[in-house]
Amino acid sequence: MIITDTHTHLYSEAFDEDRKEMMQRALDAGVERFFIPAIDSTYTQSMLDLESDYPDHVFLMTGLHPTHVKENYKEELAHVEEMLTKRKFYAVGEIGVDLYWDKTFLKEQQDAFAYQIQLAKKYELPIVIHCRDAFDEVFEVLEQEKGEGLFGIFHCFTGTLEQAQTTISYNMKLGIGGVATFKNGKIDQFLNQLDLKHIVLETDAPYLAPTPYRGKRNESSYIIKVLEKLSSIYSLSEEEIAKITTENSKDIFGI
Repeated sequence: MIITDTHTHLYSEAFDEDRKEMMQRALDAGVERFFIPAIDSTYTQSMLDLESDYPDHVFLMTGLHPTHVKENYKEELAHVEEMLTKRKFYAVGEIGVDLYWDKTFLKEQQDAFAYQIQLAKKYELPIVIHCRDAFDEVFEVLEQEKGEGLFGIFHCFTGTLEQAQTTISYNMKLGIGGVATFKNGKIDQFLNQLDLKHIVLETDAPYLAPTPYRGKRNESSYIIKVLEKLSSIYSLSEEEIAKITTENSKDIFGI
C-alpha cells in the first residue's frame, strides 16, 4: 500500500529536533510520496536540503504563500519565477488568499495568486491553493483564469458541498486532511456525495493534526487517521482509498 501526502511542510522548524525519526515513522506507515509546498524565499534552501536527503520520496513545489504577501511581494514573485527557470518543480504552491489574520493585502494577494497561476500555465504545472476565510476571493481569481492549463489541488478543503462542486468545476481536486476527522469539521457529512476521483490525501504537517492528535504537532505518519476516516466515509478498504488517492495525485503531479 503506497500512501501519498500531497501537502506537508517537512522542512518546518517544528521538525528540527527529530526530522529523521519523523520521516522514518511516515515511511514505516507506508507514506512513500511527500509533496512539499513553499512559503517564501527564506525556506528555499531548507526545502532543497530536504529533497537532497530524501530524493526518492520528496517532491518540491515553488510559490509564495498568501500570508507572506507583503510590501515586497513582487520581489518574492521574481524569486518564484527564477526558481522555475532553474530546475524542476512539481507544482506552483501554495498560493491563494488568506483573510483570516489580516485583510490589508487582499489586492496584492489576489494579484500574486493570478500571477502565479499564469506562471503555472506557462510551465504546464498544477497549482496548489491555500484558502482561508476567502472562498469568494479565490473563486473570483479562478473564474478569471479558468480554462485550458488550469488544474491542481484545493489544499485543506473546508467548505460546503456547493463550494466543493464549484472547486471541482475549476479542474481542482480536494485536499482532505485532519479536518475530516474533527467532530465539527463538517466535510465528513457530504464527502461521500463526491466521487473519490476528486480527492487526494494530505496532512499539512506540522499543522491540523487529525483526531486523536488534534492540538498537537502534526506529522506525515498521521495521514493514516485520515485514511481510516475516508475508508469509513466511502465504505472502502484503506488499501483501496490509498490506491485511488495516490493515482489521483499522479494525475495532478505527473509522477
